[in-house]
Amino acid sequence: MKKNIFLFIASTIIIGDLFAKIPPKREFRGVWIATVKNIDWPSKAGLSSDLQKDELIRILDEHQKNKMNAIMFQVRPSADAFYANGEELWSYFIAGQQGKAPEPFYDPLEFAIREAHRRGMELHAWFNPYRATNDSNESLVSPNHITHQKPEWFFTYSKKKFFDPGLPEVRDYINKIIINVVKNYDIDGVHFDDYFYPYPAAELMPDTTTFARYPNGFTDIHDWRRNNVDLLIKSVADNIKKEKPYVKFGVSPFGIWRNKKEDPKGSDTNGLSGYSALYADVLKWTEKGWIDYVNPQIYFPFNYAPAAYEKLLDWWGSNAYGKHVYVGHGVYRLTETKNGWDDPSQMPRQIAYLRKNPNIQGSVYFSSKSVTNNLGGFQDSLRTNLYSKIALVPEMDWIDSSKPVSPKDLTMKKGVLRWKRPQDERVFGYVIYRFPKNNEIDVNNPENIIGVTFDSAATVFEEKDKLKRRKFTYAVSSLNRLKNESLLSETVKGR
Repeated sequence: MKKNIFLFIASTIIIGDLFAKIPPKREFRGVWIATVKNIDWPSKAGLSSDLQKDELIRILDEHQKNKMNAIMFQVRPSADAFYANGEELWSYFIAGQQGKAPEPFYDPLEFAIREAHRRGMELHAWFNPYRATNDSNESLVSPNHITHQKPEWFFTYSKKKFFDPGLPEVRDYINKIIINVVKNYDIDGVHFDDYFYPYPAAELMPDTTTFARYPNGFTDIHDWRRNNVDLLIKSVADNIKKEKPYVKFGVSPFGIWRNKKEDPKGSDTNGLSGYSALYADVLKWTEKGWIDYVNPQIYFPFNYAPAAYEKLLDWWGSNAYGKHVYVGHGVYRLTETKNGWDDPSQMPRQIAYLRKNPNIQGSVYFSSKSVTNNLGGFQDSLRTNLYSKIALVPEMDWIDSSKPVSPKDLTMKKGVLRWKRPQDERVFGYVIYRFPKNNEIDVNNPENIIGVTFDSAATVFEEKDKLKRRKFTYAVSSLNRLKNESLLSETVKGR
């Protein structure tokens, strides 16, 4: 207990010095909610639906207090599903049996989207495209699982089964699975993690037969593997935009694309290369505009010789090609006692550093439990300093630069704000502002934002503090799907 108090006091002093400035109004603040192996949610397989819902609500409530504005929600951990409207089986991690629905029945993804949007958070559906099983225990895999229905689509590597990315029918299948979710659910984004071809093990990849069958003009198997992943990324990107142009597509790769010793364009690092080890040419995907954001997992501390945080962040910022970069932070590492992770200012300094780089638009944290368990006092730091104010997600002008119509007929009576929903189908939600009376109406200062919702029907907001509201003037703006903001409504005096 004494150690935790010390960490909190020390980090508060340090962070207070780092963050004398007001946080930015636009900043991506995401968190991964991992369902695989019940890392974050549900806490264990087999809970009743009501307990699952209660747990998820508590998680989202905590992240609302942390001023997060995006959730990366894992919906397909191993060729199975955390949603009802699809072809794949229910995930083992829901009911403890693959193919068994939650009881009583509900749709976890639909529920998560609705609850996230109510709290002004985007929900990005997180898919693992190629992983089909998590361990070698076949008793956990249903006879109806795709690995049994189409065994020719898979290879076994390091005791796990993976889709063979070189097969055209595999790419078509994965596309179909993802686009089905885009069609049937009100998601804000599609999100891939770092698992493409499996991480290297002490065995050969068993895909030489596929290479011989579908060489696609390649003579080098390594270039061929990268092209297989390129083909999937390009087709998923095209299909998402064809179905719903506003749905964002992002990838969270391993923190190192290539080392400079391997490629002059690479980073000044000396570690595993996602390009060579996982066959993920993320730089190409960004340059070609196939993805809207890249979310590199820079799970390294400052001044770390093999892969320094500051060097990798600057490298990704310089290679964004006009797209967004959200830094992936490994909050779970705050339990470590070497390389600077025991320094309570390590993570706050990382955020301070990225905010100085105009080519970096925010952060995503792994994982939810590491944040809400307040490892290293980090959640305290978020609430008291780093994320003390609400932030909107950054705009993506290359997708949509239009702005919705402003709310009309704003009134306030006994602390309850009401307005009319604009006659504009682009309106997706609202931002509620509170300005000190007789002060300039400053919409760029996040201190003036007191609420955000992604529910166009939610046209009521209650200010409960009677004494406080008499000191302020209020206004509301509209948001569209890409979170572009309208002009303000008329203002009203608090009463």
